[in-house]
Amino acid sequence: MKVFAISDLHLTGMADKPMDIFGPVWEGHIEKIRRDWVEKVSAEDVVLLGGDTSWGMKFEEGMFDVESLSDLPGQKVFIRGNHDYWWNGITRIRERAPRGFYFLQNDCVKLGNVIVAGSRGWLTPGCAEFAEHDDVLYKREAERLRLAFKQVEKTRAEGDVLIALIHFPPFSVKKEDTLFTGLFEENGVDKVVFGHLHGAGYFPLRCEKEGIEYFLTSCDKTKFTLTQIV
Repeated sequence: MKVFAISDLHLTGMADKPMDIFGPVWEGHIEKIRRDWVEKVSAEDVVLLGGDTSWGMKFEEGMFDVESLSDLPGQKVFIRGNHDYWWNGITRIRERAPRGFYFLQNDCVKLGNVIVAGSRGWLTPGCAEFAEHDDVLYKREAERLRLAFKQVEKTRAEGDVLIALIHFPPFSVKKEDTLFTGLFEENGVDKVVFGHLHGAGYFPLRCEKEGIEYFLTSCDKTKFTLTQIV
């Protein structure tokens, strides 16, 4: 079983917001992703989707975009991004979800010997955009991630690979310590997958901190291709 990741698809099935308004690189971006997905992923594999899946504002709009991925191979694990306004009520999302679709909210899922734990995350103090009012949300999201790792404790076995899936970068480009990185290290995370960034050309697609691998998977950063994580 292989694990791939991609984030920030910004699907627009029912929303009038084509992504090519952000530049020609976005023209036909969904077709590019789908071609690469089909070439790489088998039915037994897993694809992690790191937030901002849909531009939809309402539940039906977001689920329309989620369900548009049903014909693509592999099991799919989602977390919420800052633009996923349609994501409102985890219970009804899970009730509506197609088979093989998993939605994380302060918890985890185990697929084979891979455990994926996730939450949205938030801006960290090292980021230029971080403001005083962000501190409350930063600490709240760290606590939600802590809850996810408590669920990991109930299912983790020797030899399992633990992946943390969040939307926001867990640190700035300087890779300073944050509440998020502290939780990853305390809980023995093997790999961290995140997205959110688009124009930050200075941010590496892969890096390492304290023995943990970090992967930036925003689709425009990866040239609309999936990144293999495991």
